[in-house]
Amino acid sequence: MSNYVMDIRKKIGHDPLMICGASTIVLNEKNEVLMQRRTDDGTWGYPGGSVELYEPVEEAAKRELFEEVGVIADNLELLGVFSGERLRHVYPNGDQASIVDIVFVCRQYHGDLICQEGEVEQIGFFPLNQLPQPVSPTCMPAFEKMREMLYHK
Repeated sequence: MSNYVMDIRKKIGHDPLMICGASTIVLNEKNEVLMQRRTDDGTWGYPGGSVELYEPVEEAAKRELFEEVGVIADNLELLGVFSGERLRHVYPNGDQASIVDIVFVCRQYHGDLICQEGEVEQIGFFPLNQLPQPVSPTCMPAFEKMREMLYHK
């Protein structure tokens, strides 16, 4: 969680907070998606997190990707901006969030896959039509757009 979000949480407790997220869907040469399993709720999703104050969104996406799974993005392309009721989230500690997620696609990358201690317990590449379960509901709108982009051109 970003320092900015932690500071606001001290003031508002668990009440709903709008959070700007930056995330990356990494695709390998087989168009398989890099997925991570979160330690807090056991769901699978793509790497991403909160944007810090005054941080460029692209840099936040790259930072989160490296911190969570050890991947360095060589190139990012915007997939889309996702928001609304489907991105309502309640964290295991009771914090409520209305997420605005800016999601990028990365096809060119390097680095060694690692799990961020305390946040990520498993990682791997999976076909988009055979994602591990359960998938975080907040990731589904981006995955739906990804499927449309790859399979319904």
